[in-house]
Amino acid sequence: MRKIQKILVANRSEIAIRVMRAAAELDIASVAIYSEEDRFALHRFKVAESYRIGAGCSPVQAYLQTDEIVQAAVLSGADAIHPGYGFLSESPEFARACEAAGLVFIGPSPEVMSQLGNKVQARALAQENQVPVMPASGVLPSDPATVRALASETGYPLMLKASWGGGGRGMRVIESEAELDAMVDIGRREAATVFGNDEVYLEKLVRRARHIEVQVLGDQHGNLVHLFERDCTVQRRNQKVVERAPAFFLTDAERESICEAALRLCRGAGYHNAGTVEFLQDADSGEFYFIEVNPRIQVEHTVTEEITGIDIVKAQIQLAQGHAIGTEASGVPAQQQIAMRGHAMQCRITTEDPENNFIPDYGEVDTYRSPSGFGIRLDAGTAYTGARVTRHYDSLLVKVTGWGNTPHEVVQRMLRALREFRVRGVNTNMPFLVGLLSNEKFCRADYTTRFIDKTPELMTFPRRRDRTTRLLRFIGDITVNGNSAVAGRRLPQSSRVPRVPPVSGLVLQPGSRDRLSELGAEGFARWMLDQPQALITDTTFRDAHQSLLATRVRSYDLIAVANAYARLLPQLFSIECWGGATFDVALRFLNECPWQRLTTLRERMPNILTQMLLRASNAVGYTNYPDNVVRYFVGQAAAGGVDLFRIFDSLNWVENMRVAIDAAGETGKLVEGAICYTGNLSDPQNTKYNLDYYLALARQLETAGCHILGLKDMGGLCRPQAARDLISALKSEVSIPVHFHTHDTSGIAGASVLAAIEAGVDAVDCAMDSMSGLTSQPNLGSIVEALRHGPRDTGLDADAIRELSRYWEAVRENYAAFEGEERSGASEVYVHGMPGGQYTNLREQARSLGLAERWPEVASAYAQVNDLFGDVIKVTPTSKVVGDMALMMVTNGLTRENVEDPDYPVAFPESVISLFRGDIGQPHGGFPSALQQKILGTQTPLTERPGATLPPADLDDARATAEHRIERQLSDNELASYLMYPQVFTDYAKARRQYGDMTVVPTRAFFYGMESGEEISIELEPGNTQIIRFLGLSEHHDDGLRTVFFQVNGQPRQIKVADRTHEVSRAVQPKADPTDDSQVGAPMPGLIVQINVASGDPVKNGDVLMIIEAMKMQTSVRAERDGTVDAVKVAPGQQIEVKDLLLVFG
Repeated sequence: MRKIQKILVANRSEIAIRVMRAAAELDIASVAIYSEEDRFALHRFKVAESYRIGAGCSPVQAYLQTDEIVQAAVLSGADAIHPGYGFLSESPEFARACEAAGLVFIGPSPEVMSQLGNKVQARALAQENQVPVMPASGVLPSDPATVRALASETGYPLMLKASWGGGGRGMRVIESEAELDAMVDIGRREAATVFGNDEVYLEKLVRRARHIEVQVLGDQHGNLVHLFERDCTVQRRNQKVVERAPAFFLTDAERESICEAALRLCRGAGYHNAGTVEFLQDADSGEFYFIEVNPRIQVEHTVTEEITGIDIVKAQIQLAQGHAIGTEASGVPAQQQIAMRGHAMQCRITTEDPENNFIPDYGEVDTYRSPSGFGIRLDAGTAYTGARVTRHYDSLLVKVTGWGNTPHEVVQRMLRALREFRVRGVNTNMPFLVGLLSNEKFCRADYTTRFIDKTPELMTFPRRRDRTTRLLRFIGDITVNGNSAVAGRRLPQSSRVPRVPPVSGLVLQPGSRDRLSELGAEGFARWMLDQPQALITDTTFRDAHQSLLATRVRSYDLIAVANAYARLLPQLFSIECWGGATFDVALRFLNECPWQRLTTLRERMPNILTQMLLRASNAVGYTNYPDNVVRYFVGQAAAGGVDLFRIFDSLNWVENMRVAIDAAGETGKLVEGAICYTGNLSDPQNTKYNLDYYLALARQLETAGCHILGLKDMGGLCRPQAARDLISALKSEVSIPVHFHTHDTSGIAGASVLAAIEAGVDAVDCAMDSMSGLTSQPNLGSIVEALRHGPRDTGLDADAIRELSRYWEAVRENYAAFEGEERSGASEVYVHGMPGGQYTNLREQARSLGLAERWPEVASAYAQVNDLFGDVIKVTPTSKVVGDMALMMVTNGLTRENVEDPDYPVAFPESVISLFRGDIGQPHGGFPSALQQKILGTQTPLTERPGATLPPADLDDARATAEHRIERQLSDNELASYLMYPQVFTDYAKARRQYGDMTVVPTRAFFYGMESGEEISIELEPGNTQIIRFLGLSEHHDDGLRTVFFQVNGQPRQIKVADRTHEVSRAVQPKADPTDDSQVGAPMPGLIVQINVASGDPVKNGDVLMIIEAMKMQTSVRAERDGTVDAVKVAPGQQIEVKDLLLVFG
């Protein structure tokens, strides 16, 4: 008997730490070894003494350096070596080297390892000891013809195995002779890489097999015991995924038979120390066959420890010292005293991405929180915050072992543990494990080794949320690089935080939406006519901020106050909150889903009508869409929460509005057909847009089925007397209610609203006080006060209005970057007639073009262009066309005469050509013919409704295209977004995938990032608030990245962000474009070990282009089509990341 004082652990990571812990409990010192790549690995620092090995070797080869490892053990004064599993654990040469150096090898003897470690010899020994075996070949020779003969003799299908291997490495299923040569070649290379020996053999494949292994322990006195069996059936790529003990599908007789066969085999070999005898059981017949013996500790040994109470690693050490089984010193009772207690299960948490074909991932673990509690055990190596997972080694992060009294209890306990984990920075297989353990067949062990392959629903995963990490990535990016939307613009001057009025004690009162549900659309319209109050629409949620703040107000600020509106102002007629420019701006600039905004506002304001602006055949876009697209969009909007559709055509062409009107009416919602007002009704010289014009339009809209008539004065041109005259005439002409909308660009729109109310208008639009005036709507609070105590008193609470106005005042400060230059009303609006929203935006466009000081020229040019175009209705998108032409004239020094001169060349903007071609529609009175001829040249203009000339869109094809572009499925709402703005939506989807739901980020942080020491709260959902503190930034790394340091709920978090202002000192491999079929991207990170093609080579579909190696696994990159190689973008030995560009086809 030899007392061990110090053990060198000839392994790394989890198993090295496991051995060190066992040794520590026995008062035995440990020594670690490590490769260059493992110099920061945790196992190195678990002990006081560690030695670097394998200088100049590959990361795996470093741990295969027998002489160097033995020398380190001798120099350290160790008297024993524990090999762990993998690497040299099954090498008889290593065991002999230990013995030759006077070291105890904690494992079986070299002779036994030679006999059992070689699967061919082990098979022969099994036959000698009456243990059933599977038909198989011997070690395969190098001659391919002989290999084919042996394969044919054994019989397909076959399993290729490494003679000296384990853990599923080198194993390949071979279905036919056509696959044989390539599979044998790959298997040999992998075996040589992993085990240092390229011997492989073939074995007959059992289709419906269970994998069972028996744990044995033997001492040096001839005693052998088994610790019962483990169920290792659930595998993927021949790698065990989940192990259970015992295999509860076995009968007592089967268990006794298989355990006794294992002991019989080991007795025949003279086995001592720990080992595992593996069997396949035919699931149909119940017969079992010997596979191999693993003469070492197994990864899954923990489940056996849990059900027997025996520490197998400590037993290894005690038995190696010569203690006898059955004695207290050995830690192993006699066989009759070993009993099973309960059930155990082990899950291997690996850094593999189940949504990307389980490709190994690597990088830094920036968040790690592990489970604990009764019945849960963790064995980890690189599992901690800040750990680096490299491509060089196995992807195992941590082993989780659960124990329970019953199979069901252990499954539930393991599910609880998996859901407690939080691992960020690298992908893991946990979503797959949760799905696996939730599968009913798995729970009752109704499976075979092909279970995962034959159960496709296991590959369907709930979308990983990982919300906080993605938001940190966004905040970090803005903090480092800034937000281009506010670059060079005015900064907020106030630090005031917007405070929503407290309303938790207020009861939700019925409102206009409840009345619509009660009366229906037609009944609601009659109610509008019968009741005396002036009904008020608040535009603050849409048109007010569109006009004042370039449509940039975020859902964060809108949603926050919505519930307060519902409780403080239930008497409001409607909230205009959706459609128009807010739709594409949300996607394009705010990275928000407009549908999500609509749904949430609907939920927070369940009692008030939600109103949207719909540009008829343009929907919420700037072009005409096929009729079925418009209908689809309207249907989605109604289902999503819109109660009132305000529908207009930018040229007042009712024919162009009918499809949208019909579609909205079919939903049962309110339809408001709007007339766009222009000109001056009070001017007798204004004969084009006179009273008869407006009355004729009103009759057409009533006949078309509109429930409400809208009067939409986008330019704020409707003077008080004109408002009085027009509303009076409309009320006499039509039998539906009238809703008046105007802008306060002139500064006197409040008077127009009051005049309209005096004339009998049913509803008017206003904006909350602090968001009113200028290009927005008239002041809501002031209108309410003006009507108080009169016959048309609105019934709205003035104090509530002022409370809400204070909220918007603080919100507005955060959008200082988007404030216009206007500081007062402008009478010049009566000259140029610009819509309120465009007035602000066009001034901003002029500023960006260097025309800020020439604004009077732009305004004058706008008026001239309007006259040139025949005095068109100026509402989006026609107003944009007029603005484009005005800017072009000022920029290029063009005069009206130049434009009108048929011989003077003018490069008209595309929007102007489209307008005169009739793509938007037909204006009242037609286009000026001479100018139309000059603009269009030989093109033939449309004379009918544009939508009638467009073929119906193939929505299924559009969905398929969109899903290919964004690499995920679309919701029906998202399809509507894609139909409106294909590229804008695609860009939004990419940002959403990268950063998550940015609507929960406070506005200051969204636009400006965070200051050092600043703390913000992000509510991911009710009851789930993340407290984020920004700590600081690192210096630049050589790859252009900077580390951003945060605390999240008091825990440290790190995010790496590319600093786009800094020049990268290290070359970065370009990424493959997923939409370009000619580009081949890397399916996994790793090392390019072989390239089979060169530029100009022809390839066939299925040809192996190159081979990538990562974490001891080799993957072939195959051609997915016939073609010719244009360029190879990588070289052998190059490290690559997932999706890196590898090759381009010509």
